[in-house]
Amino acid sequence: MSKSDKEASFSLISDFDIHLFREGKHYRLHEKLGAHPTAYNGEQGTVFAVWAPDAQAVSVVGNFNHWNKEENKLSARWDSSGIWETFLSGIGKGEAYKYAILTKDGQWIEKSDPFARYWEEAPNTASIIWDDDFKWTDKKWLNNRKKKAGTPQPFSVYEVHLGSWRRNTLEGNRPLTYSELAEELVEYVVETGFTHVEFLPVMEHPFYGSWGYQLIGFFAPTSRYGDPQSFMYLVDKLHEAGIGVILDWVPSHFPGDAHGLYKFDGSHLYEHADPRKGYHPDWTSYIFNYGRNEIRSFLISSAIFWLDVCHIDGLRVDAVASMLYLDYSRKDGEWIPNIHGGNENLEAIEFLQDFNKAVYGEFPDIVTIAEESTSWSNVSRPVYAGGLGFGQKWMMGWMHDTLEYFKKEPIYRKYHQDTLTFSLVYAFTENFMLPLSHDEVVHGKGSLLGRMPGDEWQRFANLRTLFGVMYGHPGTKLLFMGAEFGQSEEWNHEQSLPWHLLDFNFHQGIYQWVRDLNILYKSEPALFELQFEQRGFEWVDYSDYENCVIAFLRKGEDFNQSILVCCNLTPVPRQNYRLGVPLAGKWKEVLNSDDLKYGGSGLTNGELSTNPEPMHGHEQNIEISLSPLSVSFWKLG
Repeated sequence: MSKSDKEASFSLISDFDIHLFREGKHYRLHEKLGAHPTAYNGEQGTVFAVWAPDAQAVSVVGNFNHWNKEENKLSARWDSSGIWETFLSGIGKGEAYKYAILTKDGQWIEKSDPFARYWEEAPNTASIIWDDDFKWTDKKWLNNRKKKAGTPQPFSVYEVHLGSWRRNTLEGNRPLTYSELAEELVEYVVETGFTHVEFLPVMEHPFYGSWGYQLIGFFAPTSRYGDPQSFMYLVDKLHEAGIGVILDWVPSHFPGDAHGLYKFDGSHLYEHADPRKGYHPDWTSYIFNYGRNEIRSFLISSAIFWLDVCHIDGLRVDAVASMLYLDYSRKDGEWIPNIHGGNENLEAIEFLQDFNKAVYGEFPDIVTIAEESTSWSNVSRPVYAGGLGFGQKWMMGWMHDTLEYFKKEPIYRKYHQDTLTFSLVYAFTENFMLPLSHDEVVHGKGSLLGRMPGDEWQRFANLRTLFGVMYGHPGTKLLFMGAEFGQSEEWNHEQSLPWHLLDFNFHQGIYQWVRDLNILYKSEPALFELQFEQRGFEWVDYSDYENCVIAFLRKGEDFNQSILVCCNLTPVPRQNYRLGVPLAGKWKEVLNSDDLKYGGSGLTNGELSTNPEPMHGHEQNIEISLSPLSVSFWKLG
């Protein structure tokens, strides 16, 4: 046997692997395909395997063979799986490579490895042979996560774009590395009290301006900020500090870059061939063929990779609505109905259900979150009950209505109070997350602060009130970076957040308010124990349109620990305002956005005794001073 024959004969892939791959049930495909440093017959080298069923020939090229496609050819497996493989001795970690593929029409194309763990930094596009070795120290975190699985937990998320959170202005305005973020970001998230961070896609992507949403490297953290082990170090440090990590994950589309997945082997391998199903007009990108079993194996393996190899605590799935509807953002004649004549993408629905069954089957203590912007039902209900199987769903209706309400001058708000309260009609139909995300501070929308009406004092008071309403409302929370200190300009991914604003009292007040809201949210079970259940919420009064006042109770398993939330949505203070309460005794104001330390007017309350007079369906009431443009939280002392 010649050396080339000996090298070509080595394989990591069994017949059973092929069976699972073809069935769409191979969820650890990353352990079989791609480039894996290993030893064979006493020689160190790398085994390469790539799926390219329409190729006439495949070679691996790199500096080690002067990018010569004739030197290191892969062999097609005998089983007609479309997988090509080889073992090359003397080639190891750190070597750049691509696959040279001869298409059926006789053209040679060069493609990066879909399963690469590491990539050259853009604009270079080669894959790099790498390993997953890392010494984790987060066993305590993972054990605790497992122990708490299935029990109600506070869940407040700080959404972060790693490239613009903070930059090193002394070194050409460069983004911080994963290692630097492991010190600075971790410390900051702990200080602000969030329970989780959510990273805009860290997966490798060719165009920085896509914020990661046009990704190509489904198994690799972007090399812009360091190597894979540095990313793992960041995750490890967040876990060490008690912070969970959520990743944005994009199985809905991919870009058409020449080195990527598009026409990978000269055919429409990963995407639908018909542009009515395979091309996304909004993002000029391509849509995965969810009906192809091998694509399901690829995508679900990507999800499992991040949860397993990188210890990620959850995945927020981007653009789910675009996957569910065949006519999403398309005109008549631009889409193909399903077999029943409807607009539902039956293949995508099945894929999402398979995805959730697979990840929760292996990691029952993680969470999947759907960015789903329509009224599709049962997104966060189990697959066995007919749902899509997600753990949570973004409450886009709440976000839209609430921001529309807060944009209005207070004098007009009494005519629109139902805009603010309507979300409680459907708040418990899903496990909702309340998102004030990056999407709300881009594309000309300005900052959240910039949308608040009034003079400077009122704008900051309105923003504090918005955040107070958000934390009082049932559901988990998400806030995009910069909002927590009242960023005044629209987010710019090419610049650092304007940290200097924290030197100003009003901005510092917003920061202190968000931090204290997080502390309150985590410490009061009434605010999170039943946040997905109707019995965890009760209106006190939503009908005082004239004064623009709403009040409600948040309840946990211990009714005596209920929290009363009072919202005054005008700049007019309301003295001696009476509200019915369910329990007699002394009620204490535990948080008020109008406190001087937050930049408010200082009209706060201390501890008040109930009056034995029925009101709002309760046997007693309290008489409080409602601060201007404020939210206050009360509990029985």
